Amino acid sequence: MELRQLYYFVQVAKKEHVTQAAEELHVAQSAVSRQIRLLEEELGLQLFIQKGRNVQLTPVGQLLLKRLEHILGDLERAVIEVREFMDPEHGEIRIGFPHSLGIQLVPEVVAEFRKLHPGVKFRFKQGMYPSLINELLKGDIDLAFISPYPEAHEQVSGAVVLTEELYAVLPPNHALAGESSIRLDQLRDEPFILFSEGYSLRPIVWEACLAAGFTPRISFEGEETETIRGLVAAGMGVSLLPDMALYAPSPLQPAKVRIHTPQVTRTIGLIQRSHQKLPQVAKVFQTFLLQYFEMKSERLHR
Repeated sequence: MELRQLYYFVQVAKKEHVTQAAEELHVAQSAVSRQIRLLEEELGLQLFIQKGRNVQLTPVGQLLLKRLEHILGDLERAVIEVREFMDPEHGEIRIGFPHSLGIQLVPEVVAEFRKLHPGVKFRFKQGMYPSLINELLKGDIDLAFISPYPEAHEQVSGAVVLTEELYAVLPPNHALAGESSIRLDQLRDEPFILFSEGYSLRPIVWEACLAAGFTPRISFEGEETETIRGLVAAGMGVSLLPDMALYAPSPLQPAKVRIHTPQVTRTIGLIQRSHQKLPQVAKVFQTFLLQYFEMKSERLHR
């Protein structure tokens, strides 16, 4: 049974006329008639009966048409998806990122990319470090922003695209809110508002506090940057957040103070599955991102 026979069968069934089906398919009528006859012989079934100049489906032909419409419809959609997969101007980019990058970074780079490639679609996944790695390895996404960058992971590869400073985030009326910079150990007696277990910023803050000579006293754990920022602004404690997590149109804003001892940073990487070729459209986006962050770094260091 050939795919061509199935397409011919469906077209004849819809037109109920062999000549009209042949014209639609741009082939000779004899070729259509022959393929239908071969299909009936292979199945051992009569699919059509003659009705004047037209043809009509038999009951078993109607059953076959119903099944084939679903199968061939799925096949056509698959072909479209494969073409989009390879087309850098009309494909779909599947990318994951942590919640903290969804406030500014991801919308910013996507907007810049779409200026150059307006036909490209995006599918986004937000998640914590372990879930992003898992989604990538399962093939649910093709690229992921991740923090910290996994330096030694056999199944993923990529590059650090950004190293970002973390700031002390304080209530607006805090005694240190007006300082240009502070030592982290000046916050040793403060209640800390941290991300919950599993979020990559939590161990960064925790280890920085230990390096400064104290264990942070946690008053609240959250899962959203907006929640942590809002609770700090309301005077419920202090925290450490990257600069890009502090962009939000809200009247209730915490104070941001640089930490000079120790300097606290996080790496942000762009990763893909190791030893597996990216879809063409994702490769174009990856190249764009690497150039984008390289230019951004050059501007910052001028």
